[in-house]
Amino acid sequence: MNFPLRKLAAIDIGSNAVRCQISAVLYYEGRYRLKRVEYVRFPMRLGEDVFASGEISPAKEEKFVKFLHSLRLLMEVHDVAHYLVCATSAMRSAANGAAIAARVRQELGMEIKVIDGQDEAFYINRVIEHVLEDKRHYLHIDVGGGSTEFNIYHDRRKVAAQSFEIGSIRRMQQEESGEAGTEAQAELWARMEAWVRHNARQYHVTRAIGTGGNINKIFSLTSSDPDKHITRRAIETTLNRLAGLSMTERVNVAMLNPDRADVIIPAGHIYLAAMQWANVSTMVVPDIGLKDGMLQALFEEFFDEMNPDGGHNAHPPVPDVQNSPAEME
Repeated sequence: MNFPLRKLAAIDIGSNAVRCQISAVLYYEGRYRLKRVEYVRFPMRLGEDVFASGEISPAKEEKFVKFLHSLRLLMEVHDVAHYLVCATSAMRSAANGAAIAARVRQELGMEIKVIDGQDEAFYINRVIEHVLEDKRHYLHIDVGGGSTEFNIYHDRRKVAAQSFEIGSIRRMQQEESGEAGTEAQAELWARMEAWVRHNARQYHVTRAIGTGGNINKIFSLTSSDPDKHITRRAIETTLNRLAGLSMTERVNVAMLNPDRADVIIPAGHIYLAAMQWANVSTMVVPDIGLKDGMLQALFEEFFDEMNPDGGHNAHPPVPDVQNSPAEME
């Protein structure tokens, strides 16, 4: 049976991986849902080149263009109505990032939107604010490969935000090279700590909310809480356990993908440090992030087209995000 579905797609070009999610817009009994129908993740690791040499290597550029071509074909097979492509820290920092984006536009007809930390937080905010509880004050921590985004939510309203050029791949490379202990890195880390401490105290933060592939994986290794809560102690215990394993054991015993196994501890330490600075003991891990915010933005932009009742609606409803099964590696 050929049952028609309107589909939207989001391609998130991160520093560690490129993710593509295709979601169907469902409408039943006055309720909208965005249901995941396809999810592809490839560990492109653009940040591995960029944070070491300042640009994306020719070999990785070729692989990147080929992968985007495959995603374009996948979207065509799915009859995707609208899609959005966003790139974050690695493409933003690469000396040849603009040239590669121009090549993709010319060869594939795909427009890459290179966004900064504020834009990234803007997209994530579209979905994060709907999982917050009334009368609670949150520190939102989003650790990517190249940067970490912080947002403070006070009674469901975002009141402060800041981006820092510290991420899982950057931190891993700095630790391996010994640069993590340099004066410049210590100063950046101190600025991040000062920002979190000040804003957490000013806005009476009592809980953290974590997004990103690494905290999703830490949660899946640690807890089966249906309410998606995890304690600071549980995160620390999991990181200590993983730190005691070799890379071979992390892949074959803990069953982590290689591109997750080497960055999960540096990323986890950023989440832990931020929770300690904010003096919070519990984190919510809702398994949503940039791609979900991008899909929400597409849904709002093309709502009149998606609306089965026709007509115009100045305030599109917020659809439920159905991301089951949980985020893959």
